[in-house]
Amino acid sequence: MKNNLSNIKKAIKYLNKNQCVGIPTETVYGLAANAYSSVATAKIFKLKKRPKQNPLIVHYFNLKMLKKDCEINELFLKLYRRYSPGPISYILKLKKNSLISKNVTNKKKTLAVRFPSHPTTRNLLKKLNYPLAAPSANISTKISPVSKKDVKDEFGKKISLILDGGQSKIGVESTIVNLVDKPQILRLGGLPKEEIKKYLNLKINYDKKSKFKSPGQSKTHYSPHIKLRLNIKNPNQNEAFILIRKRKKLNTNYFYLSKNNNLKEAAKNLYKTLRSIKKNKFKSIAVEKIPNEGFGEVINDRLKRASNFK
Repeated sequence: MKNNLSNIKKAIKYLNKNQCVGIPTETVYGLAANAYSSVATAKIFKLKKRPKQNPLIVHYFNLKMLKKDCEINELFLKLYRRYSPGPISYILKLKKNSLISKNVTNKKKTLAVRFPSHPTTRNLLKKLNYPLAAPSANISTKISPVSKKDVKDEFGKKISLILDGGQSKIGVESTIVNLVDKPQILRLGGLPKEEIKKYLNLKINYDKKSKFKSPGQSKTHYSPHIKLRLNIKNPNQNEAFILIRKRKKLNTNYFYLSKNNNLKEAAKNLYKTLRSIKKNKFKSIAVEKIPNEGFGEVINDRLKRASNFK
């Protein structure tokens, strides 16, 4: 579906009726619904088969909208001015008079928020008088979608409409930064943590164990539901082999995230590659060692969670 004005108007009609809509973002595609509506947000959890204690990220068009729901602090403003709209989400204190549904927050007094940069979704948000709760548009624990087709593969006709925004440019979820009390990174993602640390000139820890404090922290996640082995030099026979450096030998079971060790490109291709392997009916996946730095650390985080599938 091309994203002309009539399609965005259709999306608004569905959203106003408390339906869920697939939306493109620069990170991954989202399953969006009115964040103020408990009826609409309950449908997100049901469609995704998502644990109810796992909070949702809420997408805003601008600061003016956000100020209705959250308390703003200086650290947030500094990051917002530099990186938003973009692949970063913030945990902020929720205002007592906020209309955000308790489904979204797991009844917590904080909210995960972000400002997506994809022009289609920005255009949609600009025309709404409410923000959109929008986790990744996939069944819980499965691979996140990076195209309209991926969303359709996940949900078929169970969702009313999917806005097509091409392949997601970044291809992994947003980085989540907790800005309540002591700043912490809760999820690695599309904005490398070292860049945030350098810009703020602050020591910020990565808290990888605080499950359900924010989205994306489940032990098993981002999985093709296939056995997955990490840091492998030589794959088994008939095993898919994920690579980031070109090999002289050509093999039909080789799947390249990048051929020249470009970690940003590799991150963009990660979910697309995992889906391709699953569609090719491989029973197991081996992954060569990936440098644990920058986007490589993000890839390793996703693959480690995917490997926890039993």
